[in-house]
Amino acid sequence: MNEIAEPFTETSIESVLLDAELFVKYSSPEKALELLRSSLERSPRSISLREKMRDICVKQKNLNEAARQCLALVSLYIAREDFDVAYDRLQEAKLLDPRISVAPGLEAIRRARRPEFAAGRDKSPQNVRTDVTFAGNLAFVSIFDAVQVIENSKMTGLLVIKSDIYLANVAFNDGKIVDAECNGQNGATAFRDIIEINGGTFEFSVSETSFPVLITVSSNTNFMLDVLTELDHERAEKQGLRNVADEQL
Repeated sequence: MNEIAEPFTETSIESVLLDAELFVKYSSPEKALELLRSSLERSPRSISLREKMRDICVKQKNLNEAARQCLALVSLYIAREDFDVAYDRLQEAKLLDPRISVAPGLEAIRRARRPEFAAGRDKSPQNVRTDVTFAGNLAFVSIFDAVQVIENSKMTGLLVIKSDIYLANVAFNDGKIVDAECNGQNGATAFRDIIEINGGTFEFSVSETSFPVLITVSSNTNFMLDVLTELDHERAEKQGLRNVADEQL
């Protein structure tokens, strides 16, 4: 009967990380990856081992494995309540492999946020990462304006929106909106919620790979105006129904 190997201690993990770095330094990245894989079998919840695996895979252009490690890290960071890092790894996974849907991860982060975590945060502008193409605070720059910048620059990448209520992203190919995800929904349905977000922060990161097309638009501006018009009509209809109901009381 095979014995189950005990998880590594922190000292053992540090030794593995050092050996992996030495393998990479002396041009043996495959040996480093092999060592990390076997180590993760014993300590699958080690963030440092997975981060090292992710880093080496990115440098070796093994993007599928790097994306897989990013997704695994999302769960680990959520468990530690490191939500900002979880966001970053989820965004990176999408950039590494555009086929990945980040909706489940966004939903997991949303559910993991405790009410007191959101309520206890001060109302000052959130910290924004600087290792992205551009970023901003939605209290000063609207989503409409951010989308126009991306369209004018014809950039391919992912716009991530973060707030205490909404967790969302919009994918672009050559500046055109091609997909959106918000609180577990995809496509145009998700974008309906995104366009009304007016608080929180946004970050845009470029991608070398195009994203799958779930939304087809000829103009981002026309698409957004159509969505806003549709929402206005729906609100007007609901208000009309309320007025009729009030008159009948």
